[in-house]
Amino acid sequence: MAELTPAPAGGGSAAAGTTTVDAPGRSAGLGARIHNTLHDKATLGPAIVLLIALVGFSVFTDRFLAANNLSLVLQQVMVVGTLGIAQTLIILTAGIDLSVGAIMVLSSIVMAKLSADSGVPGVLALLIGFGVGTLCGLINGILVSRVRLPPFIVTLGTLNIFIALNLYYSQSETIRGTDMSDVLLYTGNTFAIGDTRVAYGVLLMLGLFALVAYALRATAWGRHVYATGDDREAARLAGVQTTRVLLSVYTVAGLLCAVAGWILIGRIASASPQAGGSANLDSITAVVIGGTSLFGGRGLVIGTLFGALIVGVLRNGLALAGVDVLWQDFAVGFLVLTAVAIDQWIRKVKT
Repeated sequence: MAELTPAPAGGGSAAAGTTTVDAPGRSAGLGARIHNTLHDKATLGPAIVLLIALVGFSVFTDRFLAANNLSLVLQQVMVVGTLGIAQTLIILTAGIDLSVGAIMVLSSIVMAKLSADSGVPGVLALLIGFGVGTLCGLINGILVSRVRLPPFIVTLGTLNIFIALNLYYSQSETIRGTDMSDVLLYTGNTFAIGDTRVAYGVLLMLGLFALVAYALRATAWGRHVYATGDDREAARLAGVQTTRVLLSVYTVAGLLCAVAGWILIGRIASASPQAGGSANLDSITAVVIGGTSLFGGRGLVIGTLFGALIVGVLRNGLALAGVDVLWQDFAVGFLVLTAVAIDQWIRKVKT
């Protein structure tokens, strides 16, 4: 099914034409080469930005590269990074999911209350929570793929529904970690590496990135995801079951959100119905900064990891430098706008 892999937007031939028509000079040729390189290697830009941020903050503050601080950065991004995987899959199909944070919190509350209030064994409570997240994703998928409602509207509606269910079921009460099974707190446990400690949730996040990256790169399902996002009608005419692809993507995304809920419990050692208030926007931010196109069909999930790390490094480094939270948010917003502008430039084809 290699023929179903979407053709790169703004391919080499168009870029070459740009160099010839616009200007034969040195700068035009360099611009075309940069354009082609960034188009062919979607994660190169985010990787360079991450490297610059690491080097820059290590110069401004000695504490930044301390092992304990880098471990803290990883722990701070493990929830958003996991949500970012789910968001990446959906954005690759030219959709968007505003409900990922709500699914995450609802799943975490279900796990915690079953364990703390109903005495359900930890493993079973965890699996039921995974089932709740998967069901939420399935509902989104049915409305998008079968009913053919716009993803933005669907997930905006289910965002409010899932939040309401979360507040109703939890009675707006936080469940303490001491009242629930140790299984649910496992992702917050740490192990020693040299002089620092790393949370098991970080390993789970990295494992999920590796698994989804493999699925997108080496399976027919992954190629169909890209083809559906690049041009849904063309993919359908080529024999791709686009409805099934969309349904599967939203369902898998729901499961990933539930896993993020498990990681969230370990991160804060409790289950709060008020947690993850900015998770939806944070996940989109990680995906966009990571080089995945909001128009679908282009991007790599590893770029989302870079995007989440960039935001985490930026906030951590600025905090160590004494920069107010207000300007940290300003810097993240500026990065998002820059990433979208670069994506538009990369996709642009001159004739």
